[in-house]
Amino acid sequence: MKTKGKINATRRRIGKALRYLAATVTTAIGFYVLFSLLFATEEERRLQQENDLYATYYQELREKERLVTDVVEGLEVRDDALYRRIFGTEAPSVDAVTAADVISVSDSLSESFYLSYSASKSESLRMMAENVEENFREIYRLMAARKDSIPPLTMPIEGMSYVQTGASVGLKHNPLYKVDIRHEGLDLIAPQGSVVKAAADGVVRNVTRSNKGLGNIVEIDHKNGYVTRYALLGDISVPQGRSVKRGQKIGTVGISSTTFAPHLHYEVLRGGKVLDPVNFLFASVDPDEYAKMLYMSVSTRQSMD
Repeated sequence: MKTKGKINATRRRIGKALRYLAATVTTAIGFYVLFSLLFATEEERRLQQENDLYATYYQELREKERLVTDVVEGLEVRDDALYRRIFGTEAPSVDAVTAADVISVSDSLSESFYLSYSASKSESLRMMAENVEENFREIYRLMAARKDSIPPLTMPIEGMSYVQTGASVGLKHNPLYKVDIRHEGLDLIAPQGSVVKAAADGVVRNVTRSNKGLGNIVEIDHKNGYVTRYALLGDISVPQGRSVKRGQKIGTVGISSTTFAPHLHYEVLRGGKVLDPVNFLFASVDPDEYAKMLYMSVSTRQSMD
């Protein structure tokens, strides 16, 4: 009996100790949680200050973003209105040529799709390159056979950008008569007084000075049937019958009462047949610039003369 009583007493002491330990641990945890809630460490206070600062900056940046977005949208509306007023058509996308075949990024597209698509595009580009190379070989052959057959390939105004390209050959909306009229040249938009240069070697076969129609005109014969015509000139620097070299100044960009803004009306003819001048400008600009110039000349609905 004494042994059993001792065991029970020991159990009670152990249970009491465990309860005391549990109460102590619980109290300590409670004090720690309360301390953490009421008192922050130095690191926590620093982080909280940074968060508050970032929140303030975020609100300021959101406001600035809103203001910039409003300004950009206003500029786009103004630019589109100016383009419609000048050319009588909607403004084309700047990247309409280069972004025509772009696919959107999607997680649903498999790796095999990208591999097959890349292989297909590579083969297409290879065939295109072969065609270009073959065309150049044919051009060289013709040039070697007829040394006087080199067409006028130089830009008549230096430093031209694709955004300065206006309407080319075809039915275009005339700004004066407000009807579609056959346009037989390319409008190259440039400031009044800009230097106009001969597109190739030749002889000035005709000089016209007039206040009507296409105004002051210089025609240059480049042999083998090629003729270039530079119209709406301000000043004329060469007389009829004068031999000129490629890049030589022949006049300046002008403006008349029948035109919307200063520009050069540039024509290319062969055997009396009107050709599209934009097809002769690829040698003066890089491929991307030429592609955009070609797009602009075709998509512009209204001529400037």
